[in-house]
Amino acid sequence: PNCMLYSVTPITVRYAETDQMGVVHHSNYAIWFEAGRTDFIRQLGMPYSKIEEGGAMLPLIELKCIFKSFARYEDKLIVRTYIKEYTGTRLLFHYDVCMADSGKIITEGETMHVWTNRDLKPVNIKKYRPEIYELIHKACE
Repeated sequence: PNCMLYSVTPITVRYAETDQMGVVHHSNYAIWFEAGRTDFIRQLGMPYSKIEEGGAMLPLIELKCIFKSFARYEDKLIVRTYIKEYTGTRLLFHYDVCMADSGKIITEGETMHVWTNRDLKPVNIKKYRPEIYELIHKACE
C-alpha cells in the first residue's frame, strides 16, 4: 500500500555538509532521511522514542539513494517523506530531497526497516504492538 500522508522537513545546507567541490557530501543524505523519517513518525501521532519505550525497534536493513542534481552551502531544501510499502514486519520509506524554492527533486531515496523487539529479534508489529500498526494503516488508507 502507498501512503498518501507525507511529512515535509526543512533543511538548510550547512558549510560542514559540503565537500571540496562545494556540493553536499553524499553522506548527509542518510542523516536527512532520518530527520524526515523521524518527522513522519511524529506526525503519525507517536514519536519514535515512545515506540522504542514500548519495546519496538525499527532498525535499518537497506538504504538506496539516487542523485539527480546537487545542493550547495546555504541552499534551502525540503525532505518529503512517506511510506511506500508496509507489512506487519517491514516498512519501506521513500524520500524526495527537493530545492525549497523550485520543488526540483535533487535526490530520491528509500530505506527499508524491519520491526524487532529490544533484542533485535524480528516481530510482526500487528501482533506485537497492534496500536502502532493501526496508526500506520490509518495514515496509509
